Amino acid sequence: MKRKGGRPKGDPAALRVMTIGVRVSLDEYAALRQKAAQMSMTPAQWLREAALSRRLPSPPVPPVNRERYAELARLAANLNQIAHRANEGYAVTVADVFLRQLMEEVSRLRLALIGEEQSE
Repeated sequence: MKRKGGRPKGDPAALRVMTIGVRVSLDEYAALRQKAAQMSMTPAQWLREAALSRRLPSPPVPPVNRERYAELARLAANLNQIAHRANEGYAVTVADVFLRQLMEEVSRLRLALIGEEQSE
């Protein structure tokens, strides 16, 4: 039996079958071609490498997380002041009401961070 010539078939999982259309201006296209040429790549290869190997910026923080972060920062500042005074040797007294409120806030914030609201 005669063997077929040509290049051997590659891994079917690595076969690129999907196309993503990206519109660019003439100036952007020229810049992409230049950057790709500097790396001895085609523009498509360069774009693929740039998109898949770079770390993207973190997604924006939802406003509710910013609000909860601010609440947590206030609690942490109060706790830090208490701990600082205690570490200096001063007698620190804390009202039971404050400690209960603090425990409730910490519990609420922990649940909020994982996307659950505390039932009241």
